[in-house]
Amino acid sequence: MSPSSDDPRCSWCLGDAEYIDYHDNQWGVPLHDDRDLFEMLTLEGAQAGLSWLTILKKRPNYRVAFAHFDIATVAAYTDSDIERLMTNPGIVRNRLKITSTIRNARGILQLIDEFGSFDRYLWAFVNGQPIINHWRTLDEVPAQTTESQAMSRDLKKRGFNFVGPTICYALMQSIGMVNDHLVSCPRHAQLNSIAESP
Repeated sequence: MSPSSDDPRCSWCLGDAEYIDYHDNQWGVPLHDDRDLFEMLTLEGAQAGLSWLTILKKRPNYRVAFAHFDIATVAAYTDSDIERLMTNPGIVRNRLKITSTIRNARGILQLIDEFGSFDRYLWAFVNGQPIINHWRTLDEVPAQTTESQAMSRDLKKRGFNFVGPTICYALMQSIGMVNDHLVSCPRHAQLNSIAESP
């Protein structure tokens, strides 16, 4: 359920209808589908050095460019696919970010072989349950945590790119591994009720 227009949303999302919709309906909602998790890992990595709103507006283009984030398909991309993507104005045309998406897809396939799913691997860093924080101001929200640092170290050892601890924490926030909505935001309590339901 989205907050009403009068509710005190987290201030970072204000000023753009698309940003507000993302905050109200996606950010912090526990996500467990491997394809969706691959999408969020890719988008969080693409954001490096840019604003999240920039990436959010390019999200439909990313879905088309990367086969709607079918992991096996992207893992099979070749140099010709990289060159094709480098001419796509709808995505961030950064060669390192494009090649890292392909490399990460291959890494996810290995994780699926080892753990059964990418979901199971990621959520193990929080023991399968969202961490519920109780921040009152944006200044209190950390850029990284011990969990995101552990995730970053392990992913890097496995050959993943654009998975620093800050990017990993942004991923954890976006896929609901942590609830970092401010306590004044109605979504904080709404998501807590989801996390606490049997």
